[in-house]
Amino acid sequence: MLKEIQELLEYNRWANHRILEATSKLRPEEFSRDLRNSFPSIKDTLVHILSGEWIWLTRWQGASPTGIPDSWKLTTQEAIRKQWLEVERAQTAFVSGLTNDLLNRVISYRNTAGQPFSNPLWQMMRHVVNHSSYHRGQVVTMLRQLGAETVATDLILFYRERLGHKS
Repeated sequence: MLKEIQELLEYNRWANHRILEATSKLRPEEFSRDLRNSFPSIKDTLVHILSGEWIWLTRWQGASPTGIPDSWKLTTQEAIRKQWLEVERAQTAFVSGLTNDLLNRVISYRNTAGQPFSNPLWQMMRHVVNHSSYHRGQVVTMLRQLGAETVATDLILFYRERLGHKS
């Protein structure tokens, strides 16, 4: 199971990088435009993905944050990308120390509304990949709404690239 989780999180980083690259080509007005989605804009959706990944990482580490840190000023593409790299580094460091026994460890935490839950770590990690994939799909739809260039983040493309195939 350890190899699978590590691979899924590697895929998640790969897909996040592709989405960040695709959205970096937008003008600030396009990046922040309200497109009437789950989260109004591409900026807001990216902040949601990033926040989710940070919150879950923090839970894996034993804390239960109620929201993102007040110090985060995620108003520009560059600020989001910079914070994303910090979260990614911390997530990668955490994952590098995992064992199968640790993946099966049940972690108790509270959601952002304060409700208590407990799940094995491997379930929480799979959830992060699923959550981010869902919202990356929304970003692709919003890119289409803007008439911007889209990007594919399919898992099979990740596997193909790892084998050296062009996507």
